[in-house]
Parts: sequence; structure tokens; C-alpha cells
Amino acid sequence: MSRIQKTVLHPFDLDIIATHPGRVVVFADREAPLARATKRADRLTKGTVTRAIASERFEKLDPGGAITLNWPLGMQAEALQIVRMPAKPDTAILRKAGLSIGKAQSRETTLICADALPVRELTQSVLLRAYQYEAQKSDPKPALGPVHLLVRNPEDAQADIADAEALAQGVHLTRDLVNSPANILTTSSFAHQITEMSALGLKIEILDEAELETLGLRAMLAVGQGSDSPSKLAILRWEGAEGPPLAVVGKGVMFDTGGISLKPALGMEEMTMDMGGAAVTVGLMHALAQRRARAHVVGLVGLVENMPDARAQRPGDVVRSMKGDMIEVINTDAEGRLVLADVLWYAQERLKPQAVIDLATLTGAIIIALGHEKAGVFSNDDTLATAFLKAAATVGEGAWRMPLDAAYDTLIKSRIADIKNTGGRPAGSITAAQFLQHFIKSDMPWMHLDIAGVALTKTESAHAPKGASGWGVLALDALIRENYEVT
Repeated sequence: MSRIQKTVLHPFDLDIIATHPGRVVVFADREAPLARATKRADRLTKGTVTRAIASERFEKLDPGGAITLNWPLGMQAEALQIVRMPAKPDTAILRKAGLSIGKAQSRETTLICADALPVRELTQSVLLRAYQYEAQKSDPKPALGPVHLLVRNPEDAQADIADAEALAQGVHLTRDLVNSPANILTTSSFAHQITEMSALGLKIEILDEAELETLGLRAMLAVGQGSDSPSKLAILRWEGAEGPPLAVVGKGVMFDTGGISLKPALGMEEMTMDMGGAAVTVGLMHALAQRRARAHVVGLVGLVENMPDARAQRPGDVVRSMKGDMIEVINTDAEGRLVLADVLWYAQERLKPQAVIDLATLTGAIIIALGHEKAGVFSNDDTLATAFLKAAATVGEGAWRMPLDAAYDTLIKSRIADIKNTGGRPAGSITAAQFLQHFIKSDMPWMHLDIAGVALTKTESAHAPKGASGWGVLALDALIRENYEVT
């Protein structure tokens, strides 16, 4: 599995710029005097930096964009990167600058001449963008080199760097999990990996099929009954504060064939990402534990595999949920909501949380509605939804609120049972959310995040190369900081 680069802070020393052998990053803008490090680089290169800043190419850069001079004369560096940075950059510009630096990372050490620039957003974005998944290659690329920062006050910056690293580690873990193939990351190996997170101070509990049967999570078990991989429920507790917890529930379908309602073969290989909700939940819990968050949060992930088999559930089957309601299975490819129905009820019954949030790569319909830019946000609580949308905007993760309305319940009303698991194509993401709401208690603040469009992308996303994005770790962490941490 990939891990973030090592980050090292150094007191600001201009002499290092001449002798650093890897990549050197300086900052400049035409509207402001040259920063100290940029001046030194300009003198070393006999005015090359000044000429670069005066170029049309630099002029066309957006703030946070960069140009690179390879093997600059007068320096031992392999590359000099000049990032366009106004005198008073906002968070968005710092974030974009970090992404420019991270995208250009190599196996050599990168020296960022940050001086007095705010380093948290800058460094976090560097670490987020500098990601590569090489675990399944016979000849993997060399690991990316470490990041060294020249800062005015290293001691003052240490806490910000540690915080940035904690979040980057959580996001990278999420990406690794989503990128992992289903024959490598099974329900059992995922559960084992979660168990090892107890070293961070998390309290871990893994429930097996016998325990789930005793507890009555039969809707979840029905999804996995056609697979040789045993279904499991993993519970991760971070007790950083007292009081009722925030419960975060993730859908963990390790591979989704559609079951008896078999998916088309074209593109089915991407269904390794159907455990994206579980991956975000686990990555979030890793980040909270790593940064020692002063919050009480419990992550719950239902781990199953949806396979066609003689034992698999069929369209037309009726299963009893933990809540006790009977569910008619219209389509076995609408399986994630069956898993979540039981885990959501379990979370409410056992934990008595102050709020519940679930994440799931739940519907293709949300991709039709929002594309790959935004996740769908469904909630029965305006305060919770508004707080999350604000948090997501703050960290640059796209999210859009979608409607919930009792009028849609007629689409999932069953003739022979209490409810059916799909209402067909019309309003597909909404009826899926309405189904989940059926398993939320009337007084429980709840939010459902449909991340089917943002968990895995075929192009670069805001924070990541193409592939697994890690969407959600940053937004949920920001939500918890602002609304659930004690001061």
C-alpha cells in the first residue's frame, strides 16, 4: 500500500537553495516584489527566474499554477519550479499551488521555499496530489521523494504539518482501498487491515456471520449468501470525547456482479470500487485517530460480496431486516441499500448516536444527475445538511443537496412485503435514499451521501490523479472539526 511522503521542516536558510540536488520550488508574482528565496534563485541563475516571470507563459498562469525550469544553471537542482503566488493568497490559491507542486513530484527530494506562507493547506495539497498506486505492478515505479520545507518558524508550523499529514494519510488509505482488486482486498483481508488500526488507538470490533445472524442483520447477510467470502461488520470507535457518538456508516460491497440480476460485462471490472463508502469511513477514522481528534466518532462498515451462485438471493425473494420490516428484493443489483438498512439500524439501536451519516456508491442514477463533479447529499435534517455542504465547499470537495419527499415512497411500496428495494429507473437515487430513510428513526438526524460518481474517476479530480479520489475524508473531517469536536 502507498504511504505519503516524509515531510521535513527546516529553518529558512537561503544557502540551501544553491546546493539542493532535487527539485526547488519558489514563489513569485508580477504584482509583488520577489520573495527572498526567489531573489536568491534569480541571482544563482543569472536572471533566468526574472526572465521566466516576464514570459507570456507565466503571465497566462492562474494563481497557484507553475512553470518548471529543468537543470537550472548555477544550481545543483534537477528542476526549479516557479509557482505564481500573490502577496496575500487565499486558501484556494494555496491549495492549487500545492496541487501544482504535488503533480510534479519525482523520486528526488522536493525543497519548498515557503518562508512565511501558510503551510497547512499548501503541504496537504502537495501530499494529496503526489499519489501513485503501484501495488499490483511487477515493476513498480520508485517511491516519490520526501518533501522539505524552508519556513520562517519551524516550531510554529509543526502542528499544521502533522495535521496535514494525518489527513493525507487518511485520503491515501481510502484511495488504496478503492484501487485494490477484489481478489486482493476481500471481506476477510479488509477486516484484518481494520483490526490492525487498533495500533492508532481505535477500538475495533469485527462481527462474523454467526453474530450477524443472531443480531438479525438478515438483509445484509442475504446479499453475501452467494459468495464464498464471509460477510462481516467492522466497527471502529474513536473515543476522543465523551457523550453520544457521531455514527458514520459505509457500504462495503467488495465486488458487485449484480448477483442474479447480473450486470453487463462491459465496465464490470470497476465494481471493485463498490466498497468506496467503507473505504472513506475507514480513511476518516484513520485520520481522526492520527490527529487525535477531540470527538466521539464510530465508523461502521458492512463488508459483503455480491455474487451469482446457487445460494444467491433471487429477484422476488423477501428478507427480514434487523428492524423487523420485510423487504421484497426486486433487483439483486440494488444490494447496497440492503446492507445499509441493517447497519444503519444496528448503529441506532446499539450506539444511540447524536447523528448518523452513511456513504455509499449506491446508484448510477446519481451520476446521470450530477456527473463526476459532485456527490449527492440527502438528509432529513437541514442543519446537518447545511453544515456538511459548507464543510465540503471549504475543502474543495463537490456536493449537491438532493430532495427527499414522501411522494416518492409510492415507487418503493411492495405488493407482498413492507417495502421493495428498488422503484425502477425514475428518480433512482432519490428512491434509494427514501428506502434508507425507512430505516432511520423519526427523531434521528441523518444524512446519506451517494458517492457513486466521485469515488473513482477516469480523469484527474481536484485532489488526485485519475482513479480513486478519496472523496469524503476531507469534507467529513471538516464537518467534525466544526460541529462535533469539543473545545
